[in-house]
Amino acid sequence: MDRRLQSAEGRVISWQLKPTAKSEQKLAPTVNTFASGWQTALHRPLSIQLEPFSWQAAPPVAVSVPIGATPVRTVGMQFEPIAEDSGSALPAESNSERGSSTTAKRAPKQRLGPAVKKTRLKPPEDIVKLEDRLYYLLQPPLESLLASQAMEFPFAPFPFQYQGIAFLYPRHAAVLADEMGLGKTMQAITSVRMLLRGGQVRRVLLICPKPLVSNWQREFKLWAPEIPLSVISGAANRRRWQWQQRGAPVVIANYELLVRDADHLAEDASHFDLVMLDEAQRIKNRNSQTNQVVCSIPRTRSWALTGTPVENSLDDLTGIFEFLAPGLVPTGLSARRVAPLVGDYILRRTKQKVLRDLPPKLIRDAEIGLSPEQHAAYQIAENEGVVRLNDMGKELTIQHVFELVLRLKQICNFDPATGVSSKADRLEADLEEVAASGQKAIVFSQWVQTLDQLQDRLQRFGPLAYHGRIAPRGRDKVLKQFREDPQTHLLLMSYGAGSVGLNLQFCNYVFLFDRWWNPAVEDQAINRAHRIGSVGPVTVTRMMSINTIEQRIDHVLEEKRQLLQQIFSHAVQMPSAKLSQQEIFGLFKLKLPGSSGEPAAAPRRSA
Repeated sequence: MDRRLQSAEGRVISWQLKPTAKSEQKLAPTVNTFASGWQTALHRPLSIQLEPFSWQAAPPVAVSVPIGATPVRTVGMQFEPIAEDSGSALPAESNSERGSSTTAKRAPKQRLGPAVKKTRLKPPEDIVKLEDRLYYLLQPPLESLLASQAMEFPFAPFPFQYQGIAFLYPRHAAVLADEMGLGKTMQAITSVRMLLRGGQVRRVLLICPKPLVSNWQREFKLWAPEIPLSVISGAANRRRWQWQQRGAPVVIANYELLVRDADHLAEDASHFDLVMLDEAQRIKNRNSQTNQVVCSIPRTRSWALTGTPVENSLDDLTGIFEFLAPGLVPTGLSARRVAPLVGDYILRRTKQKVLRDLPPKLIRDAEIGLSPEQHAAYQIAENEGVVRLNDMGKELTIQHVFELVLRLKQICNFDPATGVSSKADRLEADLEEVAASGQKAIVFSQWVQTLDQLQDRLQRFGPLAYHGRIAPRGRDKVLKQFREDPQTHLLLMSYGAGSVGLNLQFCNYVFLFDRWWNPAVEDQAINRAHRIGSVGPVTVTRMMSINTIEQRIDHVLEEKRQLLQQIFSHAVQMPSAKLSQQEIFGLFKLKLPGSSGEPAAAPRRSA
């Protein structure tokens, strides 16, 4: 076999392989080995020698090895604090108490501002199943949840409002009882918004007083503009057709029409995923027709919004819970026994606890003496009235005493013969300073007639009237003019029309021309101005005629106001907020019919 190869220089190299004699198919290469240590070891036979060796094991010896103290690094976990109102918040531990010696030596981290605490969704206490509790516990913080759903807000919610949303969202029965002015409307709308987006509810019924329907429409447009609304209004045939529609996820109806349309709801067999009551104290009387109609609505969730869950007595709470959880709160229980029953259903916050930066509320009592004309008329009316009541004997009723009280209160406002009023003189002097500073004021009275008299006398301040005789559509125009017109400095309001559902935080002055029977109603009226968004301190002037029936009523109501502040601390049994029958008789030292003993004494002013 010849092989040729041309080198790089051009020369041709050739070689030839020849077969051996034994086999022409095999090559016989020659391998030369060299004497080396490695080659010798390969050819040397293996030789193993075994030698016996005796070994005696020594007994085991225990040896202690000292281990030095190793510093342990600890990692802290911060849980959300419990609401202050619950009364079960634990004191925070210091770094030295929960950290080791190693962590204590570290310098604290510098923070640019206060740490923002995340709001967590907490399941209700009545949830037993683990999977149901984990559904809420494993949710991201509420702030992140709202951001992930691309929910935009016109204003950044306060931290306590996030907590209110986290309270409402998981509950099938809840009472949001925040003090007036803390944004219950915003919290409720945002919770409904989340439930609708999450697909947990599809049909919501909102029930509110008739004057507040337009206010809820504005608030929904502001905080949830993407949610369609349906307002129940018009004639009976139109309302029947509206109840049958399923297009809008949120239906708004007022209490008055709801009672009229009870038959329509029964015929339609409507079921709502959520029924929400605004000003839920409307159903405090569980024997009323309103309460019975509301409680008969088929529903899955029940929410109640009210700043005054207890107005008169603890039985008011019983009426509300007939709607939320029937049978949970029976009548006749003390506040101590009711507290553990309703603790997980109610969330109550006050401005003093959650709004540290809210402008102060300055309350001053204007003690005003009657004019000579008023004093003469007052003395005649009281003396003749008391004599007539004593002569009635057993025929005397609470209504007769009440009529005398109203008569005397009206004389304290204006003299019936001459129209002279010491209160009006004082009010006019104060309004001069209000108008000179470019501010606005609200004047409350329980009588429309009194408001009419004030409107005629205070024309130079551009007064506007807001009471029950003005149509609902006209009320919105009044509020708009009062808000935007710089020449209008005064708004005359009745307690019934203006004590709930209005946002008048641009006012810095509130005058209570005459006092209401219930301190909760007065607080509602005051908080129309003293609420979130207030532009400055709110000065409240409570006008009171000295040495009259007004001063006696004020003393009784002030005592009840102090007791009402202890409702949610459950320190005492719940008292009645209004004047009781015995207390009204005691205003004139009258003997309660059917009672034995001395007449009820008039209340004495404490030192």
